[in-house]
Amino acid sequence: MAAAGQDIISLGTGEPDFPTPDHVCVAATAAMAAGQTRYTPTAGTEDLRLAIAADAGVKAQNVIISTGAKQVLSNLFLASLNSGDEVICPTPFWTSYRDIIKFSGGCLVEVACPSDQGFKITPQQLEAAITPATRWLLLNTPSNPSGAIYSLGELKVLAEVLRAHPDIWIASDEIYEHIAYTPFTSVRTAMPDLVDRIVVINGVSKAYSMTGWRIGWAIGPEPVIKAMSAVQGQSTSGTCSISQAAAVAALTGNQALITSRRAAFKSRRDRVVASINENPLLECILPEGAFYVFVSCEKALGQIAPGGSKIADDMTFCAYVLESVGLALIPGRAFSRKT
Repeated sequence: MAAAGQDIISLGTGEPDFPTPDHVCVAATAAMAAGQTRYTPTAGTEDLRLAIAADAGVKAQNVIISTGAKQVLSNLFLASLNSGDEVICPTPFWTSYRDIIKFSGGCLVEVACPSDQGFKITPQQLEAAITPATRWLLLNTPSNPSGAIYSLGELKVLAEVLRAHPDIWIASDEIYEHIAYTPFTSVRTAMPDLVDRIVVINGVSKAYSMTGWRIGWAIGPEPVIKAMSAVQGQSTSGTCSISQAAAVAALTGNQALITSRRAAFKSRRDRVVASINENPLLECILPEGAFYVFVSCEKALGQIAPGGSKIADDMTFCAYVLESVGLALIPGRAFSRKT
């Protein structure tokens, strides 16, 4: 449609519209000028691992740097899953989780978490989903696509369940940590007695507008970090040297931009959610973090569009919006929720 000259607005890619901070780009240029253009250690440069470790209160050997959070997750599950092992994941969830777990040999166990419970898994749901094959609980806080944030209290009651199952590990995707509009608590902080089986996934893509630089990392126990490094060593090897130098500058430089950009995202969120909820056929709860709005179109199902077509499901709803106003949306089924 865009190629045909139509004005299309696409909301399909999850990246900030702000530019990468100037001082980050300057650091990348300086790294190139200094000759930092050779292979890097598989697990990441010492400077970047130390910067991440210092912020998290761990050692450098507890950190691995990868080419984005997707590779972090791929390394993690390739290193730890045998065929048939189960990973529990609340729905809605980020679209890539399913396929990453599948190609790693695992089985995704979806737990439906409706909007009336804030799109978050309850301790009762977690306990009911656990089987002898369960190896991981995968959380995403703040969440893509719902914006849900697990509070300290909610994480503590989940920890009570996990203490009774010592063979289950916890993976927490916290890539939107710095885009939180309510208090954020890392899973590592909320479950200090379980850190020997917790892996946190994070990166610079969202908070620092560095999606194209492809830097993600994991923080976890040294044995799993070593196993992930072994996987990475036979796929991509070390992550881009220039991008790692830029990430060091992002993490150690002035953090004021994070605050101002978060305020801008919050203002946009409030305006968008208020407008959506004025429509009697749409509704959404206020996201607690990230920069997404997960809208329910359930009340619109069965309606007849002006052109005569029936809005039967999330796919036809999104098709109608695209055709009628030139707005491209992602159907809910991509996140394992169809309305």
